Amino acid sequence: MRICFSTELPKEGFKRLTERGIDNLSLVIGQCAESEWRSADILVSTFDYKVPREMIEAMPNLRMIANFGAGFNNIDLEACRERGIRVTNTPQPVIEPTAELAFALMIDVARRVSEFDRAIRTGTGQPMAVMNNLSHSLYGKTLGIIGMGRIGQALARRALASGMKIIYHNRKPIDVQRDEVQCTKGWQQTVIEEAEYVDLQTLLQDSDYVSLNLPYTPEVHHLIGKPELGMMKRTAYLINTARGAHVDEKALVEALKSGIIAGAALDVYEHEPAISTELLSLPNVVLSPHTGTGTWEGRIAMCENVTDNILAFAQNEFQKMNIVL
Repeated sequence: MRICFSTELPKEGFKRLTERGIDNLSLVIGQCAESEWRSADILVSTFDYKVPREMIEAMPNLRMIANFGAGFNNIDLEACRERGIRVTNTPQPVIEPTAELAFALMIDVARRVSEFDRAIRTGTGQPMAVMNNLSHSLYGKTLGIIGMGRIGQALARRALASGMKIIYHNRKPIDVQRDEVQCTKGWQQTVIEEAEYVDLQTLLQDSDYVSLNLPYTPEVHHLIGKPELGMMKRTAYLINTARGAHVDEKALVEALKSGIIAGAALDVYEHEPAISTELLSLPNVVLSPHTGTGTWEGRIAMCENVTDNILAFAQNEFQKMNIVL
């Protein structure tokens, strides 16, 4: 079984592959001959690495793409479907790190942590005084979560512990008996009982903080545009750790410049890796380099999840795989 990697990844996460005699873990595209990766049976692709039809067609032996990440819009699924190529992802390890970052960004933009840090370092801030350098609290405020899946629920758990009210919007309300509910033991029922399902317009109108935590599909391209931003409170903040294309970035810049909303905290961007120069210049924006899952612990856990998928595929135990296709 010949495995090639789109990107070099922590090898400690693949120990069980080595123990099974699979020792070609240094076959990384760009670091080996083209003929070597083209002959691979399995491609381990990262979420930021495009796997277009042309690449898939150039790999005649390819039987599986084990994507490193929860999202899979980097892969041409139709080309895989035509060839009968299995595609897997790693949804479980990304939950807690991404929810952590979403919560951190929310605190940062509300309490103006990064803004104050820049001002202190450059000497451009207000002097320390009782009525200077004021910010906003999370306690007692309403968090609107768009996409109440596993990451959304993990974010809700943190927000509830901070005294926030939770409202959410999905395609349909969560049913504990029917849907996959993913929260730390003891919190599952609390999160679902405390969170209120509302339509998108109500969520935008009533939330003090709006967090995007849904997967990307063409149907939700520019889910948040000029009309939606106009529905939000002038004191509201937008948090996006999902996908950049959920938000019309030009409309967001205008909303931030004109005071339509108070601020935004972003880990993802519409035209990654490019970031709008206007976003870079705005003081009421916190920016992070698409690092929602980017912890050492998270990366190793994702590698181990990739290993799980590959070993299950090799043993025809498809029920143990995180199957996308």
